[in-house]
Amino acid sequence: MSKIHDIEEAVVSYEEKGAWVYGLVALGAWLTYVLVLLARADGGPLVDVRYVPTLLWTVGISAFAPVVVRTLVEVVRPSDTRRADVRDRDIDRRGEYVAGIVLGVGMVGPFALALADADTFWIAHAIWTVFVLAAVVGSVVKVVAYRRGL
Repeated sequence: MSKIHDIEEAVVSYEEKGAWVYGLVALGAWLTYVLVLLARADGGPLVDVRYVPTLLWTVGISAFAPVVVRTLVEVVRPSDTRRADVRDRDIDRRGEYVAGIVLGVGMVGPFALALADADTFWIAHAIWTVFVLAAVVGSVVKVVAYRRGL
């Protein structure tokens, strides 16, 4: 491979970095929450764990953390430009479209739980899991589109 090709491969756009950060933060926040929940259950029933404050804090943190992490990433490895071009917008649109499909289809689960009169614990966690899944899938679609082309 030529040196020019190696340099082009190493360049990651501002928008692609954002997709990486958003997906990883969403997944990391969800995994952290699940581990905290399991630790608090200590082998007992999950529905007996006081989860609402921790869930709300985790959701709140996961909403603001991508901004902070993306800023830190830009400080450590600045992008050449922050302007989105046509390709960036098309990739974002495709990723958000797929994420929307995952979200729409995934909400059938929490809806079914609600209709079955399931405990609010399971409904709340199903909703958040679907949101996280949509965020991760949307981010993966965007990163793949950046890496392999749209």
